[in-house]
Amino acid sequence: MDTDLRRCLMRSRYALVALSCMTVLLACAKPPQGKMIPAESKPGEWRQYGNDLAFTRYSPLDQITRENAKDLKIAWHWKQENFGAEPEFYGQTTPIYVDGVLYATAGYRRAVVAIDPATGETLWMYRMDEGERGDKAPRKNSGRGVSFWTDGQGDNRIFVVTIGFYLVGLNAETGQPIPSFGKNGVVDLMEGLRGREKVDVVGAVGSTSPPTIVNEVIVVGPSLAPGFRPKSMKNVPGDVRGFDVRTGKLLWTFHTVPEPGELGSDTWKEGSGAHTGNTGVWTSISADPELGYVYLPVEAPTNDYYGGHRPGDNLFANSLVCLEAKTGKRVWHYQIVHHDVWDYDNPSAPILANLTVDGKPVKAVIQNTKQGFSYVFDRVTGQPVWPIEERPVGKSDVPGEQTAPTQLFPTNPPPFERQGISTDDLIDFTPKLRAEALEIVKKYRLGPLFTPPSLAQAPDSTKGTIQIPGANGGVNWNMTALDPETGINYIASNTSITLMALKKPGKDESDMNYISATLQAPQVQGLPLVKPPWGRIVAVDMNTGKHLWMVPNGDASANVKNNPALKGVTLPRTGKITRFGTMVTKTLLFAGEGFGGDPKFHAYDKKTGEIVAELDLPAAQVSLPMTYLHKGKQYIVMSVGAANHPAELVAFSLPEEEKK
Repeated sequence: MDTDLRRCLMRSRYALVALSCMTVLLACAKPPQGKMIPAESKPGEWRQYGNDLAFTRYSPLDQITRENAKDLKIAWHWKQENFGAEPEFYGQTTPIYVDGVLYATAGYRRAVVAIDPATGETLWMYRMDEGERGDKAPRKNSGRGVSFWTDGQGDNRIFVVTIGFYLVGLNAETGQPIPSFGKNGVVDLMEGLRGREKVDVVGAVGSTSPPTIVNEVIVVGPSLAPGFRPKSMKNVPGDVRGFDVRTGKLLWTFHTVPEPGELGSDTWKEGSGAHTGNTGVWTSISADPELGYVYLPVEAPTNDYYGGHRPGDNLFANSLVCLEAKTGKRVWHYQIVHHDVWDYDNPSAPILANLTVDGKPVKAVIQNTKQGFSYVFDRVTGQPVWPIEERPVGKSDVPGEQTAPTQLFPTNPPPFERQGISTDDLIDFTPKLRAEALEIVKKYRLGPLFTPPSLAQAPDSTKGTIQIPGANGGVNWNMTALDPETGINYIASNTSITLMALKKPGKDESDMNYISATLQAPQVQGLPLVKPPWGRIVAVDMNTGKHLWMVPNGDASANVKNNPALKGVTLPRTGKITRFGTMVTKTLLFAGEGFGGDPKFHAYDKKTGEIVAELDLPAAQVSLPMTYLHKGKQYIVMSVGAANHPAELVAFSLPEEEKK
């Protein structure tokens, strides 16, 4: 063969090989091409954890009405008990529904699953083996769900934050990791953590909430190890970060504990910002895509009940912070609690609502809180919609503690929960119970909202401060529901009681001066210390701040009804001290009773609070309910579970003949 011809053929062969290799590489980098799912949610879908980025938890579906809600039947069960080495009982996952498929998390390994919405059949499952990171995770549970994103051109993705704190991007149709996102579908969220040299971050940081995705940016906030008995005053600060939804590239970081010279650094006296951690966003983050803003509900700093190692107001702890989603630049902020020593984190995603206040349109953001207040702001400017007043509060007598002299009290709406405790609040079903309650509280410190914690063995012989609402709320991660057509916020509230008692730590227990003594709040003959209701739903018109109605959520529990101290007493409907979730539709308000409550699911009249239907569940509702329309049928789905009942998803629907 001619030498020149041979060389030409060889060059052609090499070129073909190179072209083939390039084709393979391009195929690996190319986004997945799947179903053409519109970028905007379709009617009947539930695409976000809160249904929308405003976190209204509202659906316009109307197939289930006050007339037929009583006829709802269980359509399918989906068991969660085999997604881990042992069953999970308190499974908090809320599925999302996108283009005919349900997506959820499950079990202590936090598997991601796709489920047939008509039958409950498992379509695919993904689980990462995280080794030590998973075994030591501070938030080792199924998490509260996943997030969805599409480019509208066939690139459809599911995102989850794993128990070991990885951000994973999956092909929504196959469950396979997306090679072009991060490293083979995974972004290590522990990489680049500020302050990680202070502590072993494995076991110190994680997350339970789905990430928020707005305008091609994934926003992730961390959960840190609980702060009521920290081993050290030093911890990782809970910075919030934004990542590119296509590549996983880090776009920005917002310092929740400011660096020296940054805005707010002077609120961390004596250089305490250099060592203090927590101050993360463990709950969900809401967003306004049109404005391009995200709203961060920031938690408390290290230590929940003692702030002697972090003097000052501690910005941006306990603040509502508005950022540009694209850049992470702060737009505005409002600190809701100064120098928190009550564990009054901002516990739920802020709700975005378009209201009419005094005849003027207001783009509002509503932060419902553990302490029983709704703080309402213009979400563009951060200005309070109604005045918020700085009022004097009690001063701490714990050595080394410097509590803030004032705290912030909204003038409207009124509180939706009991605040503080006095002898007037004590249980009084019978004179004997009342007398016993009066005797019990002599050992403790009582007071109004923001009464500081006290020592477990204080100079005045108290065993601690009784706190209402306690650290569980009021509102917590269970959130509320808002009807955008009326502006009415249906607030699920829990009258929790915490005993804030501090003690000096034992040897090797902590390097802090004081930590929680972890004492239980006192009871009276096994009954709550205060009068009911102990769990309630309050309907608040956010256009005016007016309370429209309040109802106890649930009847008295069996252990209350059967308590010998109440023999012969006719009990009112009491509600229960537990966290429960709500959902509102075009027609009805829905709520279960939460972990430890009765296995009942209630449908309420939105205008009056009247119960129009009560459904039996296999176990108590433990997640937030959601609803969707699939092939012409409306379903309601939630997680249920109990101490002897592994978590499962349960779907309700109407019999065929009763559909509209």
